[in-house]
Amino acid sequence: MATSANFGNMFSMAGASLFLPFLPLLPKQILLTNLLTDIPEMTIATDSVDPELIDQPRRWDIAFIRKFMLTFGLVSSVFDYLTFGALLFILQASPEQFRTGWFVESVISASAIVLVIRTRRPFFTSKPGRYLILATLAVAGTTLLLPYAPIAAPFGLTPMPQSFLLILAAILAGYVLSAELVKRRFYAIGRN
Repeated sequence: MATSANFGNMFSMAGASLFLPFLPLLPKQILLTNLLTDIPEMTIATDSVDPELIDQPRRWDIAFIRKFMLTFGLVSSVFDYLTFGALLFILQASPEQFRTGWFVESVISASAIVLVIRTRRPFFTSKPGRYLILATLAVAGTTLLLPYAPIAAPFGLTPMPQSFLLILAAILAGYVLSAELVKRRFYAIGRN
């Protein structure tokens, strides 16, 4: 999960750097993104696992992991670029608002997508563990509040207009739906 998210974010960062006259995220924002997105992933050890995934021992398959990373990393990047477009062309975001907007979208989407890709089943039919749900909700809530908190300025974050939250909700819904559809195809044509 982390490999696909990191690949997607770095692919998006590299692409955005080609056309933006400013850094898409500051180094401290990248570190904070990694810290926050690691929190739900650390609870995976306590997660509920679908019975069909533990019915027999399985070996690590590096080719499968690479394919997974590339597939879901690129899906992540598509929605990063949609976020970039919304920030630049719809909201006319300043560099600080752009960074804040991408930071918020990146952290929340990376945390939420764990709920989708943690199972081969449709995500809404596989109940995640309590700690995973709590960690995901806590990270999403914290991330939404950070731009309005007293510690926002040291992290280079700034309050966002309310219209951004509506756009963010639409982008996140599209991302979750797309990831679910890609996951079905990925497992249908890939290894079982």
